[in-house]
Amino acid sequence: MKTKDSKRVIIEPVTRVEGHGKVSILLDEENRVKQARLHIVEFRGFERFIQGRPFWEVPVLVQRLCGICPVSHHLAAAKAMDRIVGADKLTPTAEKIRRLMHYGQTFQSHALHFFHLVSPDLLFGFDADPAIRNVIGVARKYPDLAVQGVMMRKYGQEIIKATSGKKIHGTGAIPGGVNKNLTIEERDGFLKDIDQMVEWSRSALKIAKDYTTEHLDELKDFGSFESNHVGLVRDDGAMDLYDGKLRAVDAAGKKIFDHMDPQDYLEYIAEDVKTWSYMKFPFIKSIGPEKGWYRVGPLARVNVCDFIDTPEAEKERKEFMALTGGRPNNITMAYHWARMIETLHSIEKIKELLHDPDLQGNDLVVKGERREEAVSILEAPRGSLFHHYKVNKDDQVVMANLIVSTTNNNEPMNRAVQKVAEDYLSGKEITEGLLNRIEVAIRAYDPCLSCATHAMGRMPLAVSLFDHNGALIDRKSKG
Repeated sequence: MKTKDSKRVIIEPVTRVEGHGKVSILLDEENRVKQARLHIVEFRGFERFIQGRPFWEVPVLVQRLCGICPVSHHLAAAKAMDRIVGADKLTPTAEKIRRLMHYGQTFQSHALHFFHLVSPDLLFGFDADPAIRNVIGVARKYPDLAVQGVMMRKYGQEIIKATSGKKIHGTGAIPGGVNKNLTIEERDGFLKDIDQMVEWSRSALKIAKDYTTEHLDELKDFGSFESNHVGLVRDDGAMDLYDGKLRAVDAAGKKIFDHMDPQDYLEYIAEDVKTWSYMKFPFIKSIGPEKGWYRVGPLARVNVCDFIDTPEAEKERKEFMALTGGRPNNITMAYHWARMIETLHSIEKIKELLHDPDLQGNDLVVKGERREEAVSILEAPRGSLFHHYKVNKDDQVVMANLIVSTTNNNEPMNRAVQKVAEDYLSGKEITEGLLNRIEVAIRAYDPCLSCATHAMGRMPLAVSLFDHNGALIDRKSKG
């Protein structure tokens, strides 16, 4: 639904993203953009649901946050519970089964986002008729591409099912390990189609890369701005989507912090709240809330890592970084190119893992010295995912704080909306193409809005009452 008065434009709901959001744009008296905001209108408070539950239930419970990326929450919670039970190092079989599950999740999620949600914009253009600018339109005009997208997602979903028991809301990861290995029959079934998946990943990456380079003049400023970037890296600086230490760089590539231990995240990251959104605003504490916000996800991960440890994805990363002379790429629409590099990386990792005999091992679970507090960070398809828990001596969770990927990208999404509105909204004519451009900028981040609406404690709320002359006569607040 779209409504418009003389000073305010509202887009509600924002479409082709997971969950619901609302954008409002406030114009000044000369119809110039004064303010643009992405409002998150759902509130779930999921952290409260977890409190009081036995800690071993958490890896399964948190999946109910979302039907799109349940595996990411499942694995993030399991990693935290590993620490609770003292499992500092999993068995090779458990570690590799979890990684296979995670790369299967990344592969299917990136395919879903690129083919189902984004490809209509890239293939038909931002100004195309909404009647054809959708996945049905893609299926009618590019049937082979539509089938490719469906089959790539199916492949990733089948890997999730084989490693966690179900395609959605599985139970494979448990505190200290996993509850099953991969059989020879399951392995051979995936190897049968692996080369086709690699080939399709290459072709999808080419679509994203060619689109970005061919439209560079338009895209380099489209919802773009310089920002900090945050992502996990391995000890040697390689990209690692499942585990590692956190690195933050500024817009020029200078390291802000490096190899930050997840257990110390509160020393580096803080969360701000605002009266007009249920989503929090994380920031780097050493810089502060005004300039310390950052981007996460595929663009940030490719920007912060030193290299990718699979050959084809590394070749593509070098080409990606060459576009900006080795500096971080701050083009918002380059998220899609980076996302497809990760898709190719994921299928390369899946192929590597499938040839590893450790996947058929039977040593699945370890335990050690019990702890009462744990933090885990994992790179979900949409970006860095923080899980922080405290567990009492009776095994009950007494505190949970989640900073999900979309929350980390909250401020950048608002800035992208503001930038597009300033560049394309004259205030004289509201076109479908213009409104879609605002959604396109949000969609680049692959937001998962329904699982991002959490808050610690009470949400701040301020109500001000003005008389007809604009004078403040009363103001009440809480939180």
